[in-house]
Amino acid sequence: MIASSEAKGNDMTSRRSLLAMVGAAAGAWPAAKVLGATGAGAPASAQIVSTWDFGAAANDAAFARLRRGGSLLDAVEAGAMVPEADPNNHSVGYSGYPDRDGHVTLDAVIMDDTGQVGAVAALEDTMHAISVARRVMEKTPHTLLVGAGAMRFAKDQGFPQQTLLTPESEKAWREWLKTAHYSPQANSENAPFHTPGGALDHDTIGLLARDARGRLAGACTTSGMAFKMRGRVGDSPQVGSGLFVEAGVGGATSTGLGEEVTRVAGSARVIASMRAGRSPQAACEEVVRHIATLRGAAIRGVQVGFLALDPRGNVGAFCLLPGFTYAVTDMAGHTVIHKAASLFQA
Repeated sequence: MIASSEAKGNDMTSRRSLLAMVGAAAGAWPAAKVLGATGAGAPASAQIVSTWDFGAAANDAAFARLRRGGSLLDAVEAGAMVPEADPNNHSVGYSGYPDRDGHVTLDAVIMDDTGQVGAVAALEDTMHAISVARRVMEKTPHTLLVGAGAMRFAKDQGFPQQTLLTPESEKAWREWLKTAHYSPQANSENAPFHTPGGALDHDTIGLLARDARGRLAGACTTSGMAFKMRGRVGDSPQVGSGLFVEAGVGGATSTGLGEEVTRVAGSARVIASMRAGRSPQAACEEVVRHIATLRGAAIRGVQVGFLALDPRGNVGAFCLLPGFTYAVTDMAGHTVIHKAASLFQA
């Protein structure tokens, strides 16, 4: 399996210990394989799936947590914490690119198939937004806290407070200020630093996990669009858009331009299609085709993708444009990275 990138230039205990755990866990399983595009989804019996290549390291941490007796919620939280702590990932958590005012703001949601859900949006100064989201679920009567209220809650709950803007991210932001131009690029929330096929070609991470009984849980976390408007919240923390899980039906998560996902409550629509009898693959295809029909020329050059998992371990993935990849870990802990089929060519 693939371990997360080593932390550089930062001695924060939480991130070092987390990445060390992932590195140790990775040694127990073979390296992830990369396959070509598949229109039929990944093979059955998947236990953990996540968006993008860097999801493989998140899957490793989630699988390791399950092996130690953790719950599905424990697993998806542990997986989401990996990219949140990675200083080389500029679209999730620590070192995320800031909004246009220079603030790194985080969005996250966690959910299981019993209807438990917690989320935060526009959270600042706390690395692990997914853990704050879980605390919202467990310690409050609410499902979503935002902005200053989310920050105060995180502080009151004892989460370490720290600056999330790193010198590298600040440098990118100051470079962007020279033109203050923003144009979304497919497969990246980091425009204008998009490099086709490069390390920036990814955004939000969504994870879905199931156990042998077919129970399900999911998580989604992001720092959102680079240089977004202050206060912008995308699909990621919104239940039914960035993530949805339903007992006996499945779980779904989204990636890409969040505004297009929220217009159709994308993840909830995937689950509705699965409830109506479609396979995870067919359900993902249905919502992508619906977005294309609904939006027409407005989504030219825009990426939106969906990933779904049913209680039996069947996986589906589909996107508007080529480039969306996802990591699938089976019940034995073996991980394969797949390229999702797309509705359009580049």
